[in-house]
Amino acid sequence: MKAQSLFDRQTFIVLSLLAAAAILVPVMNGLAEPGSALHLSDHLVPLLGKYVCFALLALSVDLIWGFCGILSLGHGAFFALGGYAIGMYLMRQIGPRGVYADPILPDFMVFLNWKELPWFWHGFDWFPFAAAMVLLGPGCLAFVFGWFAFRSRVTGVYFSIITQSMTFALMLAFFRNDMGLGGNNGLTDFKEILGFPVQAGSTRLALFVFSVIALAGGYLLCRWVVSSKFGKVLVAVRDAESRTRFLGYRVEHYKLVVFTLSAMLAGVGGALYVPQVGIINPSEFAPANSIEVVVWVAVGGRGTLAGAILGALLVNAGKTWFTAALPEFWLFALGGLFVFVTLFMPRGILGAAGYLWERFSHGLRAGRSPEPVTHAAE
Repeated sequence: MKAQSLFDRQTFIVLSLLAAAAILVPVMNGLAEPGSALHLSDHLVPLLGKYVCFALLALSVDLIWGFCGILSLGHGAFFALGGYAIGMYLMRQIGPRGVYADPILPDFMVFLNWKELPWFWHGFDWFPFAAAMVLLGPGCLAFVFGWFAFRSRVTGVYFSIITQSMTFALMLAFFRNDMGLGGNNGLTDFKEILGFPVQAGSTRLALFVFSVIALAGGYLLCRWVVSSKFGKVLVAVRDAESRTRFLGYRVEHYKLVVFTLSAMLAGVGGALYVPQVGIINPSEFAPANSIEVVVWVAVGGRGTLAGAILGALLVNAGKTWFTAALPEFWLFALGGLFVFVTLFMPRGILGAAGYLWERFSHGLRAGRSPEPVTHAAE
């Protein structure tokens, strides 16, 4: 793989498109007349915001899979943990708040006859604490999990299986009512975020813009990682792990760092996702969700970063259309898409487009070969 610079043409295009989305969506929602072709309805704004959060999740998977060869089938767990962290904050915003105010128990705790707020809920009434937990929750889990997995040299399909087992175990745990996190129903009925009504149109627009900014920041962070010396070692680990270890690099340390960073990015995506959809429940831990993220990355183009974003947006837009028009065929369409990409476009949409552009450019250069120089007769 060629070395990639931090600010190249692809980065310029991605950031330009994200900046355009952050500007056009509020303009089309607020200034365009309702009923016009340019108007963006209120229910579409959080839907687009959800797509952006999924793109950040796909970006986190591409960072470890595309550039380090770590195929994680459990990244939905980190996404869900970030969502639960911000969901706990949103639940604490219901009722009186302050130093001397008694915390109001969430509805599910009242229903289960809980007498007081569990110890691990304390602190979530303070936004900086909740924001820190968005990063520390997924990050600590990934660090501990990765420490034992990588130092034991678990790789390939075995690592994929244990990550899937991890997210399945978490799903079963969070379904339990005695976990104190809402059980099957999860956390919902949010009212405010930072003092602003969650359901207000202006709040939803602000969350969309913040999601786009987070995606742009995540993209720049990933681009910086893969274009650095650290990123070159990651690619070496992906292509020849044994040789890289033989050269003296502590491969497990590189894997652990990038895996933890990827989990924290996924947690940020989950934290921005929850206030826009209005609920977080254990179904977000479902292994099928993590597998679907891998499909997004494969469709867009593994190892490109921008392809992960493209794949997440396209596949989820298709999912929205299919589940509304032909809901019974969506899973067949998704599976067929993955098989098609694997067999005929192994480098994804972005990789195939780049290959075709190279062939086209090469054809143009070949067609403009210099004419032979002729000398006039003396």
